[in-house]
Amino acid sequence: MNIIIVDDNATNLLMLKMLVSRIEGCVPLTFDVPAKALTWCDENSPDLILLDYMMPEMDGIEFLEHFRAIPAKKEIPVIMVTADHESGVRQRALEAGANDFLTKPIDKPEFMARMKNTLALRRSQKQLANRAEWLGKEVRKALAEVELREQETILLLSKTAEYRDPETGAHIQRMSHYSALIARRLGWTDNETQLLFSAAPMHDIGKVGIPDNILLKPGRLDDAEMKIMQQHSNIGWDILQSHSESNKLLELAAEIALSHHEKFDGSGYPNGLQGNDIPLSGRIVAVADVFDALTSVRPYKKAWDIDRAARFMREGSGRHFDPVCVQAFFDSWEEVLQIRSRYDDPEMPELELSADPR
Repeated sequence: MNIIIVDDNATNLLMLKMLVSRIEGCVPLTFDVPAKALTWCDENSPDLILLDYMMPEMDGIEFLEHFRAIPAKKEIPVIMVTADHESGVRQRALEAGANDFLTKPIDKPEFMARMKNTLALRRSQKQLANRAEWLGKEVRKALAEVELREQETILLLSKTAEYRDPETGAHIQRMSHYSALIARRLGWTDNETQLLFSAAPMHDIGKVGIPDNILLKPGRLDDAEMKIMQQHSNIGWDILQSHSESNKLLELAAEIALSHHEKFDGSGYPNGLQGNDIPLSGRIVAVADVFDALTSVRPYKKAWDIDRAARFMREGSGRHFDPVCVQAFFDSWEEVLQIRSRYDDPEMPELELSADPR
C-alpha cells in the first residue's frame, strides 16, 4: 500500500518514513513540497496520506482542499499531523476532508494503532471497490448473454418472415443499416440507434399471416388482394406487442411494424396517420424500406436504377415520406452506396415492372 508523507521538515519526513516502513505491506513515499505531492496524487492512487499541517507554501488544510478536488480521491484516508491542539484547526481540517489526527511529538504506539485502524478501513474500501467492479463485470456479462439471446430471437423471427416473403436477407440487412444511418443523422444516441437497428428487421413479420397466393403473386395486386396484404401491419403489431411488456426492443419493433406503411400526407395504412403523428421510428424505416425495395428485384417487379429511385424518394418528400428523414438519408448518401455494395442480392429473374413496393 502506498503511503504518502507530506512534510517540509526533513527530520519529520525521515522519522515518519522509518515508522511506516515497519508496517508490513506499506511503501512510504515522501514529499517536502506539497505541490509535488499533489502532482503525484493526480497521476497515481495513494492508499493513505500522512500530512503535516504547518507548512510555509501550502498548509495542510489547503493541501486537503486541493487533494479532495482531484477526481476519485474523496475516499482516500488522510491523517493530519499537527502540534496545534486548538479545536478550530481540527474542525477546519475535518471540513476539508481529514479522517484522523496525530499530535506532535509523535507517540509511536499511538501512531501504529491509528495507522493500523486507518489502513484496515482502506483495505475494506478497496475490497468493496474490487467487489463492485467484479459484480459490474458479471452484470455486463449477463446482459451481453441476454442481448445475444435477443439477437438470436430477432434472427429467427426475421427468417420466419423471410422464408415466406420474396424479400431477401440482404434486404433486411440493407434497410436496417439505412435506418441506423438516418437515426444517427437525426441525433439519436448510440443506444437508441442500435435498438432501431435491431428492431427494423421485424418490420414485415406480419407477412407470415398473408396467404401465399397474394404474398408471392407475380404482378400487381388487385384492390381486394391489396386490402388483405395491408393487414400484415396489424398482424405484425399483434405478434410483437403481445410480448413487448418490459422489452424495449419488441416494443419498438411492434411500433415499426404498425407504422412503417403510413405516409406523411395521411394516405398510408393501416391508420391513415399524418405528419408527426406517425412515430418517428416508422417514418425512418419507411424511407429505408421503400428505397431498398425500389432498387431490389422482386417476383413482381424489376429493380430500379439508383438515380430513378433517388428521384422517387425526393419527389415523395413531404407526401409519402417525412422530409427530415429523406434529407438525413441523402446526407448519408456515400454510406448508403457503401451499404448497398456490401450487402448485394443474389441474382433473381426479372419480371413485371411495378412502381409500388409492397
